[in-house]
Formats: sequence, C-alpha cells, structure tokens
Amino acid sequence: MLWPSRTARSPTGIMKSGAIVEEGFVYQEETHLTVLKTSLFFAGDGFTAYDPKGELVFRVDSYGPDAGDSGELVLMDASGRCILTVRRKRPSLHQRWEGFVGEGTEGKKPLFSVRRSSIIGRSSMTVEVYSNPGEEYQIEGSFACRNCTIFNTEKEAVAEIRRKVDASSNVVLGKDVFLLSLKAGFDGAFAMGLVLVLDQIHGADDDGEAENWSRVGVDPSNEDANFSP
Repeated sequence: MLWPSRTARSPTGIMKSGAIVEEGFVYQEETHLTVLKTSLFFAGDGFTAYDPKGELVFRVDSYGPDAGDSGELVLMDASGRCILTVRRKRPSLHQRWEGFVGEGTEGKKPLFSVRRSSIIGRSSMTVEVYSNPGEEYQIEGSFACRNCTIFNTEKEAVAEIRRKVDASSNVVLGKDVFLLSLKAGFDGAFAMGLVLVLDQIHGADDDGEAENWSRVGVDPSNEDANFSP
C-alpha cells in the first residue's frame, strides 16, 4: 500500500508536502509542540501551543461551557489569523465533527470529518479527509489521559499526544499541559484541529479519569523526550 497521495517520501524517507490545512505548518523535522489549556473550568475554554523554542504557534479562544456545543471553535496562528474552524455536525449519531479552512463554515465544504468509533469500550476515532478521497487517519488511545496516537492509512504513527515531563524535576505535569508530537511532514494545523475535536468529545471524561499528578512551573520550550511511535 502506498502513502496517501498528498504525501510523498524523499530519498531519506522523510515525508514531504503533507499539508492538509496549511503548508506553513508542515514541519520538515520531527517536532514537539507544548500545548496548554488556558482555562480549567470547562472543556474547550482555550488552548495555546508553543514550538520547542517557546514561541507561540497556535491559540484557541472560546468562552463558557456551551461554546463548543452550540457554536464553532476557531484555530488561530500567533498573530490571530483564523486558520481552521471546527464544529459539531448535527444531527450526528456518532458525534461527528467537521473542519473547515479559515474562519466560519457558511457556504463552505468541510475539509475533513472526525467520528467516534462504534466499538464499545474502545477509544477510537476515524478521520476522513474529503479533499483527497481515500485518505483516512485513525486516532487510538485516551485523550482524557493524554495518551493517544494518530495513524495514517499504512498504520504508521504520524502524531502523538502524551503527558509532558518537566526535565529539571522529572515530574509529570498536569493534564492541562501536554505534548503534541509531529512526525516530519505532518501538518501541525491539522493535528491541532484534531486536538480541539478530541477535547470536545472527551473533555467530560477528564474528571472521571482524574489522577493525582503534581504540577510545577511550565517551560514551553522544554522538549523533553523524543517521539518514538
């Protein structure tokens, strides 16, 4: 089986041109983004994401407990430019969410959709990219525990969400701070859009799966571990 036609391998084996949302967020090297929830009161209140140098890459602002349910979530770059809008499709039997390029959804065709797997007891999502028929991704694991992986059609891990460890103290940080690790050539804006959807679908699970983890001061530039899918 070949890689999705949107991506190709260089002679070194690194994925190239993996843009789904925007080419500017496709990293040529494996990259670890530090993602912080900007509020702990409600799922989806907001996020900021920083690159390994500690520079802001993405931000999401939403307010109130029903922001994700009744409206749309917009992913912005560091300057506030709207990159991607995600919204829940209604009616939907399996909590299907859709992503649209730019701000808003009116008159636009969705770029991709995310739906929950029907397998009971298994945390699995299927992501379908409409702009390239046949391109699908699978998300497996528990976002509530910040432990899940995004696989391409070849079952290769292209991104991973995991708990962040403070390098200076070797302490696992709280679940409001986590790593989004991207394989070279995978679209970071697309991956961050999937984080927004996962947070809306699994946000309510966080309380039920809460753990007693200590939290210390956060250094967004701390790239503490290599991504080993």
